Amino acid sequence: MSQKLLYALGRPLLFALKPETAHNVTLPALRSAAAIGLTGLMKKPAPDPRSVMGITFPNPVGLAAGLDKDGAYIDGLSALGFGFIEVGTVTPKPQPGNPKPRMFRIPAKRAVINRMGFNNGGVDAFVANVQASKFYQDKRGVLGLNIGKNASTPIENAVDDYLHCLEKVYPYASYVTVNISSPNTANLRQLQGASELDALLMRLKDAQLRLADQHKRYVPLALKIAPDVDGDQIKDIAAALLRHKIDGVIATNTTLSHRLVDRMRHGQETGGVSGEPVYDLSNIVIRALRQELGDALPIIGVGGIMRGADAKEKINLGASLVQLYTGLIYQGPGLIRECAQALRP
Repeated sequence: MSQKLLYALGRPLLFALKPETAHNVTLPALRSAAAIGLTGLMKKPAPDPRSVMGITFPNPVGLAAGLDKDGAYIDGLSALGFGFIEVGTVTPKPQPGNPKPRMFRIPAKRAVINRMGFNNGGVDAFVANVQASKFYQDKRGVLGLNIGKNASTPIENAVDDYLHCLEKVYPYASYVTVNISSPNTANLRQLQGASELDALLMRLKDAQLRLADQHKRYVPLALKIAPDVDGDQIKDIAAALLRHKIDGVIATNTTLSHRLVDRMRHGQETGGVSGEPVYDLSNIVIRALRQELGDALPIIGVGGIMRGADAKEKINLGASLVQLYTGLIYQGPGLIRECAQALRP
């Protein structure tokens, strides 16, 4: 029986649960399955290495941040066949995130609305989880660590939170993602403004070079941006990335636009929309970034990938790698292999 069919049979049971409950049931079950070798029965993508940001990725299909905010399920997730795993977003101090309920499915559009708000156990617990994982200990693959700011930190002091997290996670990361694009932390997207972004990237680049010297290892930095940016903002972001020699850009996070879901049940809930409704928006940003950046730095494309052809389109528009999240909820882990097959030369 195929992975797709198995997931299609099991999905109604998961969808009978509230979204966050299903999330909290699935991840521990996956970890247990990996621990006893059950995930070894799944068909994995064939090797298709790609060199991006100076890193060799076993295949170009990764897990987007947000599914495993605390890095507690790295081993289970890595057993599914991803070419790379990104965990977080993590903040300096623990925080509960926004009040529940804060995640909503919209099946008719294969979408999710979330207003989680960077719920996590803080960077010290996060690093301990990473260190405890076999994936990290045995150097099994590529691990991205995604950093953010605490909700209680004033936006004018946000750089201090990013620098604190960068110091903590740097020794354990294959690359570090700087998340300035979540719509669920007040004022966070202000950091995408030209002057704010310039100041942030300058401080982060200085810290990266210092840490590279300290640890005798250069860890690339990637910036994660929103889909809700216009042409002028994309030009400013691209210029800042080039000016500060940032190593990559992830396009994109969730969208604040509810236009495609607002007439549906839960469609007017506050939060970022992921899944199908963000697909075209993220593609517009990928195309525009590639036009501005040329071949100077790579783009990781994420947003609304539900089939192999969607992943292929992001690569055609200029992405070097892709990431999945909401597509896994609707399509199951068979989507990883489907996308990897679609991206083979």
